[in-house]
Amino acid sequence: MRLLLVEDDNHVAAALSAVLARHGFDVTHARSGEEALQALVPEGNGFGVVLLDLGLPDQDGYEVCSKIRKRTSTPVIMVTARSDVRSRIHGLNLGADDYVVKPYDTGELLARIHAVSRRSAQDEPASGGTPDTELNLGAVRIELPTRQVSVNGSVVQLTRKEFDLLALLAQRPGVVFRREQIISEVWRTSWEGTGRTLEVHVASLRSKLRMPALIETVRGVGYRLVAPVA
Repeated sequence: MRLLLVEDDNHVAAALSAVLARHGFDVTHARSGEEALQALVPEGNGFGVVLLDLGLPDQDGYEVCSKIRKRTSTPVIMVTARSDVRSRIHGLNLGADDYVVKPYDTGELLARIHAVSRRSAQDEPASGGTPDTELNLGAVRIELPTRQVSVNGSVVQLTRKEFDLLALLAQRPGVVFRREQIISEVWRTSWEGTGRTLEVHVASLRSKLRMPALIETVRGVGYRLVAPVA
């Protein structure tokens, strides 16, 4: 797999590139936001994943993420020292598919790279649609073939995993999904470290849909979707 590493520190980039190469990745190193954007022309330029450090010399990393998402659907993993939930939600809202907080374990990073690449490969939209492939929950409409979500007729832009999470919960409104089940079905892993990522994605969905009560937290168990009144 071709991987675009966006990192301004040459020493960090060299060490990480060596590790990634040993695991079979073909790494291209971009030292700035502008280099990264140029490397992704045209239409992602064949990269399977973008590993984006937020501390860049020429542009804010969040801005670079937003520009990448406008140009290509290539999965983006943010690498950041900002561990607060608001920063993570902001990154997801701009189109990042996942994030890794520094300092990180190399095994964790590799697991997240493989996870987003698997999801990307499975997310090719189908053409056409039938009533059976739409979920209508009050003001919320979920079109499964096109992976489009709208609230009161206005389209809401979601990341791959946000859509998968919402679609899973929406298929059985009122039913509690255990955290382990959600992680297994959405992230295709049983790795416990994904739990924090799940919490961030739930918070992001509540924010984007502007319906905080739509997804209810069942303490100690998991989450359920509360069907809104139209």
